[in-house]
Amino acid sequence: MTVTFPREFSIQDDFPAVDYDQWRALVDKALAGAPFEKKLVLKTYDGLGIQPIYSRRDDSGRDDPMGFPGLATRVRGGRPLGSVQFGWDLRQEFTAPCPAACNQAILADLGGGVTSIQIRLDQAARQGLDPDDTASGGCVGRDGVMVYGVDDWEKLLGDVQLEMITVALDAGAAYFPAATTLMATWKRRGVSPETARAAFNADPLGELARQGSLPSDPQSALSQLSDLARWTSQHYPRVTAVGVDSSPYHDGGASAAQDIALSLATGVEYLRAMTDAGMDVEAAAKQILFRFSLGTEHFQAIAKLRAARWLWSRVLESCDVPEASRSMQIHARTGNRVLTKHDPYVNLLRNSVAVFAAGIGGADAITSVSFDVMAGLPSDFSRRVARNSALVLQEESHLHRVIDPAGGSWFLDQLTEDVAGKAWEIFQETERQGGMLSALTSGWVAKEIAATAAARAKDVATRKRGITGVSEFANVAEEPVVRDAPDLDSLAGEAADRIRDARPAAHQSLSLDAAEDRVAAAVAAASDGATLGQIAAAIGLGRGQSPSITAIEPHRLAEPFDQLRDACDAWQDAHGKRPSVFLANLGPVSHYSGRATWSSNFFAAGGFEVLDSGGFADADAAATAFGQSGASIAVICSSDKLYADVVPAAAAKLKQAGAGSVVLAGNPGDHEQAWRAAGVDRFIFMRCDVLETLRSLLTQVGVIEEGEPVR
Repeated sequence: MTVTFPREFSIQDDFPAVDYDQWRALVDKALAGAPFEKKLVLKTYDGLGIQPIYSRRDDSGRDDPMGFPGLATRVRGGRPLGSVQFGWDLRQEFTAPCPAACNQAILADLGGGVTSIQIRLDQAARQGLDPDDTASGGCVGRDGVMVYGVDDWEKLLGDVQLEMITVALDAGAAYFPAATTLMATWKRRGVSPETARAAFNADPLGELARQGSLPSDPQSALSQLSDLARWTSQHYPRVTAVGVDSSPYHDGGASAAQDIALSLATGVEYLRAMTDAGMDVEAAAKQILFRFSLGTEHFQAIAKLRAARWLWSRVLESCDVPEASRSMQIHARTGNRVLTKHDPYVNLLRNSVAVFAAGIGGADAITSVSFDVMAGLPSDFSRRVARNSALVLQEESHLHRVIDPAGGSWFLDQLTEDVAGKAWEIFQETERQGGMLSALTSGWVAKEIAATAAARAKDVATRKRGITGVSEFANVAEEPVVRDAPDLDSLAGEAADRIRDARPAAHQSLSLDAAEDRVAAAVAAASDGATLGQIAAAIGLGRGQSPSITAIEPHRLAEPFDQLRDACDAWQDAHGKRPSVFLANLGPVSHYSGRATWSSNFFAAGGFEVLDSGGFADADAAATAFGQSGASIAVICSSDKLYADVVPAAAAKLKQAGAGSVVLAGNPGDHEQAWRAAGVDRFIFMRCDVLETLRSLLTQVGVIEEGEPVR
């Protein structure tokens, strides 16, 4: 018998198409009257609705809605071939205070696959201060590398092939002296201007937003930025001078659209400053590198990068920048906002999500953060895991082998368009405020971000937005990740002695005010031994200060729960045990197990030890066991079916047994008044304020003092 198979198979033959209206009718029937918009449409912090399903009906109908990669709107990428040819630029950051020790970490990472480096200077250098300056007390070596001159750069970058590696700076307000001392280092090492690779990241408005002030007036800061950008444009073809960093806004709680809009407004402010100083607008645009922080809302992060490129292209088009020069250079990093101190290994997942989004979204450079970054300086192991997380996505998952893998997705294209539309509205409002500088100094930016941050904080407090390992599935018995802190006092003393001895007397009164070319004069002085602090003073850093503004205060999402956990850890160290709660589980296991598990998770998030002895047949047995437990908080767990019968007796018995607080797991509904009268002090249920409940109970047992703030 001969069997003949068709030459082509079509799934449509067996599964006929179902249109949206048919699907919607079935969904509405299943919802049984519950509102579709409330149950199935996700609202972002920008007020945008994300539908549960997207289909061809969501197609814009245009032949080419998003353009081609590297052309027109740039939604689909800044380059025609994306990252297919060369892969991602894996840019790792380094903050170890000792230049020699940091050099060893740099060489190890470069040997392990990193392709560029981000150097964060310490707090003293970022303010333009040398380590022996009396104003630098407590800042030397903190949160960055101690680099104050060419000799320090030589130690930091020893054996690094500077012609092959991009060196990106995070120098705070001291971007001008930091850049010029790096240029002097190139000069000493014989690196030609044509082969030097760097991103100086001059970003005075970002520093103003982060710190609330600058060590010079804003106009002087913008003048320094313009001088640096003009020099860089003329002499260093592979270097960018200006950075627009979204991290102050992202870490402060900004939404995706706010992040984009404020970055655009900052970029426009810098374009104005550079063109006012005589630069061509096309050359000025090429000097800007945008740095975006990404969170764990995976698809929104992808849409954010695509929308940002689209809108920046639109800005440059309005500035008459030629079409070929309208690309946005993007460096993406996992945002600190989503990282946790407790259960830090979960940060591996958070970082992977953000790196994945950065790659799919078309970032040019990507920073993969170490999972232990909140515990102190990363270890060799954590740095290796960080770089390999990105390399696995690139080399084994081949994410970079497809040009714009997000293109053509009805969902992502629509989300990109929605985010772009909202961001453009905010950008226009920022311009109506007088531009980014005026919007910052008036407090408008801080106010707008604070409103978004408050909404997000409420969702975290109620666990509508859970944080794995912290607000949900916390393990109070976990072994903390501890990183040894360097001896900063010793390092600071050594640095102060070194700089004091090496500082040339000829530059004690260095001034660049009258220099025809401030950058060239600063590079010459740095080559002759002038320190970062001397160059900073010579251009006016520290002579005056900008008016103080409302700084954008950073908040990690997990921070309020981290503080409760820290308080309980300190209590355990002082008293030999953790504060505890007792689960009074009543009835058969099928009635209490669900709420007992949920309650254990609830109280572990606050650092409590949960005492679960299984189920009890009646209130007397539960009360007897509670009295022997040593706990002062009892939690009644059972089912709604049994609560009406067991709660009054159980609450009364537990109070008699010494319970300072009786908690009921479940929403009381119409029974609240009666059960409170019986002895129940509070109720915990889905979407209750978890943070407030935990804080109140920890205050009751003496772990937290009354009125002690929780951020």
